[in-house]
Amino acid sequence: MKKIILLLVLAFSAFISQAQNATLKAGDPAPDFKLKNVDGKEISFASYPKAKGFIVVFTCNTCPYAVAYEQRIIELDKKFRSQGYPVIAINPNDPEASKADSFDKMQDLAKEKKYPFPYLYDAGQKVTDQYGAKHTPHLFIVSKSAKGNVIEYVGAIDNDPEGTKAEKTKYAEEAIAALQSNKKPAVTQTKEIGCTVKRKAKA
Repeated sequence: MKKIILLLVLAFSAFISQAQNATLKAGDPAPDFKLKNVDGKEISFASYPKAKGFIVVFTCNTCPYAVAYEQRIIELDKKFRSQGYPVIAINPNDPEASKADSFDKMQDLAKEKKYPFPYLYDAGQKVTDQYGAKHTPHLFIVSKSAKGNVIEYVGAIDNDPEGTKAEKTKYAEEAIAALQSNKKPAVTQTKEIGCTVKRKAKA
């Protein structure tokens, strides 16, 4: 009987944990945050008072998919920051589970690649869990509204994770183009493709 009760408790706990970490979807409020950037300064949505919205991307140093998308993320920022949609990159991996994703290593990578956007350290993975980010990269496009910051699109940057297609569907760019025309994106969710977020083993 005790074993049955224990199993039920564990199953219920797993269900609650999964529910708490459900991925946000279009129409949901976008949680604000205040996280340390690689330059030591804290960054939040309020750091961009003139922004119309944000390209929030959970990415990391180590995942091959994140590496493949690195230049495309840089290009998104270069193209859309001046149009009011800056990139904010957040590393969701726990450094104990992925040592090459430590804050020091993040600083090294950002310097080496000359990141034009902030690259934030999510201590305790709190923001990762709030957004329900599951993979790297995992993209959330956010717009400002009278009711606050709202999720408009969630998923992949495009449909070409390997970077080999001559023609590709640029989900992120299409979503922002729609928002700039005062329309809702035609596609609000796609399946993100990447490595799972790395978490340290529970004691």
